[in-house]
Amino acid sequence: MSDRKFDFRDLDINRNNEDEMVDEIERNLRRTYGSEYDEGYNGSSSSGSTKDLSNTQRRVRSGSSSGRRTSSSGSSSGRRTSSSGSSSRSGSSSGSRSSSSSSRRSSGSSSSSRSSSGSSSSRSSAKKTSGSSSSSAKRSTSAAKKKKATKGRRYSGVNRANTESTNTKGTKSRGSKRSKKAKNPKKKKILLFIKIFFFLILFVVMMALVVFYFKYGGTIMKWKKEAKAIVNASSADTFKTSLTSVIYDSKGKPLAELKGDKDTYYLEYKDIPEAVVDAFVDVEDQDFYKHKGYDLKAITSASIQLVRSKILHQGIERGGSTITQQLCKLTFLSSEQSLERKLREIFISTEMEKKYTKEEILEFYINNVYFANGYYGIEAAARGYFSKGASELTLGETAFLCAIPNGPSKYDPIENYENTKVRQKLILSEMLDQKDIDDSEFNNAMQESIELKLAKELKVQNYMTTYAIYCATRQLMKANGFKFKYSFSSDKAREKYEDSYAEMYDQCHSSLYTEGYKIYTTLDKKIQKKLQKSVDDQLASFTEKKDKIYTFQGAATCINNETGKVVAVVGGRSQKNFEGYTLNRAYQSPRQPGSCFKPIAVYTPAFEGDYTPESYVDDTYFEGGPKNADGSYAGKIPVRTAVEKSKNVIAWKLFEEITPEVGLSYILNMNFAHIVESDFYPAAALGGLTNGATTTEMASAYATLANSGTFTDPTCIDRVLNSSDEVVISKAATVDQKRVYSENAANMMSDVLKGVLIRGTAAGHSIPNMDSAGKTGTTSDYKDGWFCGYTPYYSTAVWVGYDQPISLAGLTGASYPLNIWYSFMTDVNAGLQSKTFPGYTNSSGQTVSTTASPSPSQSAAPGEISETEEDANTKATAAPVDNGTTTDTTNNTQTTTDNAQTTENQTTTNNTNNTNNTTTNNNTTTTNNNTNNSGTTENTQNNQTTESTEIVTEETNESVN
Repeated sequence: MSDRKFDFRDLDINRNNEDEMVDEIERNLRRTYGSEYDEGYNGSSSSGSTKDLSNTQRRVRSGSSSGRRTSSSGSSSGRRTSSSGSSSRSGSSSGSRSSSSSSRRSSGSSSSSRSSSGSSSSRSSAKKTSGSSSSSAKRSTSAAKKKKATKGRRYSGVNRANTESTNTKGTKSRGSKRSKKAKNPKKKKILLFIKIFFFLILFVVMMALVVFYFKYGGTIMKWKKEAKAIVNASSADTFKTSLTSVIYDSKGKPLAELKGDKDTYYLEYKDIPEAVVDAFVDVEDQDFYKHKGYDLKAITSASIQLVRSKILHQGIERGGSTITQQLCKLTFLSSEQSLERKLREIFISTEMEKKYTKEEILEFYINNVYFANGYYGIEAAARGYFSKGASELTLGETAFLCAIPNGPSKYDPIENYENTKVRQKLILSEMLDQKDIDDSEFNNAMQESIELKLAKELKVQNYMTTYAIYCATRQLMKANGFKFKYSFSSDKAREKYEDSYAEMYDQCHSSLYTEGYKIYTTLDKKIQKKLQKSVDDQLASFTEKKDKIYTFQGAATCINNETGKVVAVVGGRSQKNFEGYTLNRAYQSPRQPGSCFKPIAVYTPAFEGDYTPESYVDDTYFEGGPKNADGSYAGKIPVRTAVEKSKNVIAWKLFEEITPEVGLSYILNMNFAHIVESDFYPAAALGGLTNGATTTEMASAYATLANSGTFTDPTCIDRVLNSSDEVVISKAATVDQKRVYSENAANMMSDVLKGVLIRGTAAGHSIPNMDSAGKTGTTSDYKDGWFCGYTPYYSTAVWVGYDQPISLAGLTGASYPLNIWYSFMTDVNAGLQSKTFPGYTNSSGQTVSTTASPSPSQSAAPGEISETEEDANTKATAAPVDNGTTTDTTNNTQTTTDNAQTTENQTTTNNTNNTNNTTTNNNTTTTNNNTNNSGTTENTQNNQTTESTEIVTEETNESVN
């Protein structure tokens, strides 16, 4: 039995059943010791064996009894100690170890007995028993391994009870482990959540790609196929030719031709200065020689910015186009901002890189890129801005010109010279960083003085042509999906929009010189001549010039009320044979509109509420408020009288009552583009705007009143066809109408403004045999004079002043501006059927009809005219003069000389009628208007210049700016 072992841990019994426990122990003893167990139990074994076996038997008996007691107490103890959280081996395991030890001793005794007896039978029996013991031990070990986990759980209660009181340190350690185990599941849950979320996103992306492929896959493949066909069909000539666009007037006769110079000034790559190539590559596409048509990194960055701009409603700061992509967009695609255009651009660029070398692509790009003012390519730009070839340019001039294509409007060297200089420095810095120039070249170029020497071509376009180009460009922008905005949440949002606007404007503007469009306009040459002549005649006495341009200027816009389209636009005084550039003030120069702003921002919005022309308002001065022009305050007066007398106090109070936000909302709804946050204050009621408005904007606002509250976005474009005579922009697409004021409110305002020409600040200037309405406007210190008015047929706005605001004594809305308006409107309405404005419903529900305006011969009642100057704080006591030398009376005499009429009797009569109620300026003004009224038609006919051709081309000098 030396090799036989018995261990209580091998037992798998139910401790709640004591008899079963004893039987199980005995069965295991028999399996372990075989017949020797029975012999020992019966006392038939040898003395040593009997002793040892008897000890085992006693332990079995004792263990059984003890086991029963221990089982009960252990179970109880286990229950008590289970809550403590201790973990140790079972108390019974010590008994097992003792039994095992006894078994080993017993085995040793048995072996000794067999040795001393020398009995062969004993040795034989020992071998058999040993083999049986070895086999049983293996089975016991295997069983022990299988029951290891169960054993630990079964006896854990006793061990926890035994160890809790003696191993406090171990208890703390176990508590720490439990704490760590408690944290691990949280981490696992978080990681599991992240994994699930990641796989969900991946799944969604994959599904989106699948849907995208099935929905757009065919289209994308089509674009790719088209790109290949486009590039295969192209050749070097594709990038050398351009089509000429033609602008037509309202009668279908050509006004001007728009033609690029690519074919004339095209340079081969070998003839392009190296500095030009380096400048474009360094600033536009530094990886040009590495990529294959597109830059994935740049596109990704641009896409992120696009998404960000959509979310934050901002403009796009930069694009992701390579030089190759830019060339493709210029040559083959439109300027539409869409994913389709971008994808097609990438496909075409990829094909371009396969067919053409990098040098050829650069050659095409540099000869096709737009340098503003109708110049394409570096050679045309060099000749246009510096009157010399590209090979003669200095490094500073080269960088200066290469700055323009990034934003032809923003970096136009004529209009925005300083902007161009800023970008020139950026380009030179990039060239230095890329080691294309050294420090010495950089410093010399930075210090170089850039002086423009403009070519004669820049003087060719008159006011009709420049305005037509502007309107055509905006129509193309709209056709390409651009959304125009007029109000912004912040200055930054405005800046973002303006950058986006400039980019799209440049792209569409440049296409006019290459796409061969046929642009049909509503501009009427005859009406244009009448308006231009009226401006020139009334300002003829002001002869001072600066840089060959008249310093005292005027601008005017006339709109056909029936169509809402512009028919005439004057951006300044005529200057024949002028070599240079001057702006079109009619749409490019916003100025403060003075009291002309009151009807559209204050009174008509007030009529939308409870006010009517007969409502009484309080003309009483209040602290912090404005002063009336004449310094008098009438107390309670009707709104009608407040408008006719241009009472500043009333306008201010009403504007505060309706709130600037409400009042200016009507202005923004009529697409005024220069209203800013600082305008939302009471001073705006008097036209005190930060930037102001243009004559085109003011004319469209007054045309809205004439059309009973329906606004039409002002433009002169009727329709646009492409080179194949296909409609690009239809007639219907050019008409953008919406209701701004209610019919009743607008018609009330028309009836009130009629009184301004009868009894108010413009008394005596109603158009003969035609309903007419209008309003004078003058800014403080006599810097700007306005008159805006209309008949049922036409609406016209006129501005007069200096480009750089300078005070001119006597410059009011009732002086030169009113004279220009009255002369022109009398002429343009002559012979038209008499019409009246629609009536309105008063507060009592009664319809109030209007009657035709009185004849100019019908003088206003004495005392009805308070002042012609309504906005300034002081009276004008002297007539407007030019540098203090030429009086207004002299101007009138000069203006009407060709009529061969005397004005003395008219002047005397006027002075008699008005006695002392008007100033010298008023007398002179009325005299001038009476003279114009009686002789305007004849004067116009006698002094019109006969044209030798109906085409105003780039070579004509007629009525240039």
